[in-house]
Amino acid sequence: MYAIGKTGTGKSTMLENMIISDIREGKGVAVVDPHGDLINHILDFVPAERINDVVLFSPSDRDFPIGFNVLEQVQPDLKNIVASGIVGIFKKIFGESWGPRLEYILRNTVLALLDYPGATLLGVMHILVDKDYRQKVVEKLKDPVIRDFFINEYEKYDPKFRTEAIAPIQNKVGQFLSSSTIRNIVGQPRSTINMQDIMDKSKILLLDLSVGKIGEDASALLGAMMITKIQLAAMRRAEIPENERIDFYLYVDEFQNFATDSFATILSEARKYRLSLIMTNQYIAQMPEIVTDAIFGNVGTFVAFRVGATDATFLVKEFEPVFEANDLINLDNYHIYVKMAIDGVTCPAFSASTLGPIKGENANKEKIIKVSREHYGQDRAKVEEDIAAWAQYLVGEKTNKPAIVTNVSEESNKIIQPQTAKIGERRFEKYDSRGTSWYVEIPNEQIAKKETAKNEKSVENKNSPKLSNSSSKSSAKDDANGRDSSYTEIPSNTMVDIKEQK
Repeated sequence: MYAIGKTGTGKSTMLENMIISDIREGKGVAVVDPHGDLINHILDFVPAERINDVVLFSPSDRDFPIGFNVLEQVQPDLKNIVASGIVGIFKKIFGESWGPRLEYILRNTVLALLDYPGATLLGVMHILVDKDYRQKVVEKLKDPVIRDFFINEYEKYDPKFRTEAIAPIQNKVGQFLSSSTIRNIVGQPRSTINMQDIMDKSKILLLDLSVGKIGEDASALLGAMMITKIQLAAMRRAEIPENERIDFYLYVDEFQNFATDSFATILSEARKYRLSLIMTNQYIAQMPEIVTDAIFGNVGTFVAFRVGATDATFLVKEFEPVFEANDLINLDNYHIYVKMAIDGVTCPAFSASTLGPIKGENANKEKIIKVSREHYGQDRAKVEEDIAAWAQYLVGEKTNKPAIVTNVSEESNKIIQPQTAKIGERRFEKYDSRGTSWYVEIPNEQIAKKETAKNEKSVENKNSPKLSNSSSKSSAKDDANGRDSSYTEIPSNTMVDIKEQK
């Protein structure tokens, strides 16, 4: 459904009533709100029996950041969709400074990180300027085209040319990631929310992306990436028989803030995956042409509140011969014209009036916020320590300084306190994420010892992996699990002292 109308005509009230009605009926919904007022009001109407269903994503809740890694666990055939979504929203933000060369580099960068286990958007800046990190990523690349770009093209750029080419990316992406609020969300390698689970279990996802609290660019970027993740979750329903797919409702207020060229794909394919989109905005010129074409080519229900003369001229062909352009211009508040399709058949347009605000608040807002924080939020200090550890690892690899690594508990989904892993003469060879845990991988020809915290003396670590006599002869070929068999994995929540074998 697509609803259009000037500010103050009743769009938000209608949207709010629809959302509350769906929540009360036990349906699965996601709400993308760029102002915050809509979600703030909805929280007062969530019934007690659905409190545990609510996932409240509010970046402005800085002390309990929710982990959201758009690059995490993307199926190979869907990686281009993620890349297009990310590139598309940056294209929207870049404006006039956007160009084909910039898009080419950014797209290849995102696709490369999608092939690198544990990568987050923080890697965008590093892969462009840090040769050592770039080499590690390239080693993991499965796509020969992306691999060829970095090896035979990017590495051979003239230094001055490369600096000029990546400067706009560093500017915009760096501006986005320089905010600790945003960095603490997108910098977590493991997402704490599962979009597939939210959709298939009919949960309630509320995205409070208030522009006034986090900024216009951050709001647009987070919203577009969330919508991309919802799209991916919907497309994975292809594995489920059509009659078993549960309806899920995605409400996007002022959706032009998040509308990119790739958004058109969602509009054209959403229906078959039982993803229902309800979008509102104020006037047509706010949308890219490709999105406008997708809306008027795929949307089944049009709702028009009072609009301006330009939009009335454009919209009238959807409502003729029942209504004329002047009718659209002179509508009263809370009055609408509707054109809808029922069972694939378009019905004649008709007029209607919308209901006033729903009554009957439940006063569950504070409890919902508390429960959502407990289920999905992470402790800010631990998240920042984890991100600092990752950055320190990259620096430590060059300086031989101690590095910090972290581990994520599979049971509690909480980040375990990072521990220091001291290094002898050699640096960590790998730093990777597999599933839910971070690992430090140590060459088998080295010996791992446990460091006691009390007397600071090294003793034999009985809990560390035992090395067989033949370990030093193991080959560097990957084993059946895709791991390098010449390395021993040591869980990062184990404090170890690595020394070179004599």
